[in-house]
Amino acid sequence: MDWGAIIGNTLGYLLSPVTIAYALAATGLAVHFGFTGLLNFGMAGFMALGGYGYAISILSFGLPWWVGMIVGLLLAALFAVILGVPTLRLRADYLAIVTIAAAEIIRLLFTTQLFDAYTNSADGLGGYHDGFRSANPFPAGDYGFGPFQFNETGLWVRVFGLILLAAAILVVWALMRSPWGRVLKGIREDEDAVRSLGKNVFAYKMQALVVGGVIGAMGGIVYVLPSAVVPSSYTTSLTFFLWTILLLGGAATIMGPSLGALIFWMVLALLGNLLPELAKAGFLPMTDIQAGTLRYILVGVALMLLVIFRPQGILGDKREMTFVK
Repeated sequence: MDWGAIIGNTLGYLLSPVTIAYALAATGLAVHFGFTGLLNFGMAGFMALGGYGYAISILSFGLPWWVGMIVGLLLAALFAVILGVPTLRLRADYLAIVTIAAAEIIRLLFTTQLFDAYTNSADGLGGYHDGFRSANPFPAGDYGFGPFQFNETGLWVRVFGLILLAAAILVVWALMRSPWGRVLKGIREDEDAVRSLGKNVFAYKMQALVVGGVIGAMGGIVYVLPSAVVPSSYTTSLTFFLWTILLLGGAATIMGPSLGALIFWMVLALLGNLLPELAKAGFLPMTDIQAGTLRYILVGVALMLLVIFRPQGILGDKREMTFVK
């Protein structure tokens, strides 16, 4: 087995745009569920709006890349308001059903022929990178070493993504230390008690949904910066991966989503490279293709064990447990 390639491919996910994008989206999900108690299973919809809003603004309307990003974030905020008005008074399990359906509606709208002139339907969008890459402050060349060697474009995408992630973490940290954040935590624990104190619980939930959705859209933008916007990327599996990441790192923590994304993608990459090699070498009674699929089973089992034995996550505190009423 080529251990050098296996380890190199695994370490490459330390600074992968995918890892950064999922860390951002999971941070937004932490605002929804970890700090407010909203059982949102539609984060894929927020990411899709961020990515598509960015790409369509550039390709169809000729807007600058940074304006396209603002458009993507505004679309996510608008979606949060439209989604929240009829759903935020629902019980947690009904909210989960509605949000996962809403995310699927968004994805299917982007694949329909009705908007083909803007979305290119199922084929997705590409060729919107010129503006962002022209703003690259790094001269042409290779940077880094080993699995962390990138050209100027790859480095710019990673640095920009890390800046957005750091900004999102700082904003969430500041908000959760404020009186507004303490109200959210109170709503998570007992919204009737918060309501009895004269607080508008619906308004706070709506604000949390918008804030988390905008952060999720930031993740969606980083996700499409290296390559293209593909509608098949926004299926329900994306949302389930985000929930795995959130629970792994700790739902009610600031740094937990980032740590969870890092561990999740490195473990997935390690198993994706190691298991097929073990199958080829005869150590596993299956084909290399079957061994590649086995990693998802192992991740699922690990998630079950995590929820059973450490539901607060790696960075979570048992004294601050989140729960769904």
